[in-house]
Amino acid sequence: MPVYNKIVRDLIPQVIEATGKEFRTRILDEEEFKKELIIKLKEELEEYFAAQSPKESLEELADMLEVIRALTVVHGATWEELEALREKKAEARGGFQERVYLIDVEDST
Repeated sequence: MPVYNKIVRDLIPQVIEATGKEFRTRILDEEEFKKELIIKLKEELEEYFAAQSPKESLEELADMLEVIRALTVVHGATWEELEALREKKAEARGGFQERVYLIDVEDST
């Protein structure tokens, strides 16, 4: 019997049940939930780096977004609040559309 010991999407138990397999789950408390979401985000990031095609890369980015949505709630905010913060930072500092690569900055002191 494979042991996973990791957070999974909400419908995974039904997916497993549909295959006729038996499984065990438990509900995480708030601290465990936050910790496991952080672990999951790292896992999804590693999978993104390992992706072999644009389609796989997009799948992993979608997974990361789902984890980020959950972490946003854990941190007491909504997706809209996070997006507003992102927009404010983009307005003040820009985004990444222009592909600017900073080489160095002269320090005259």
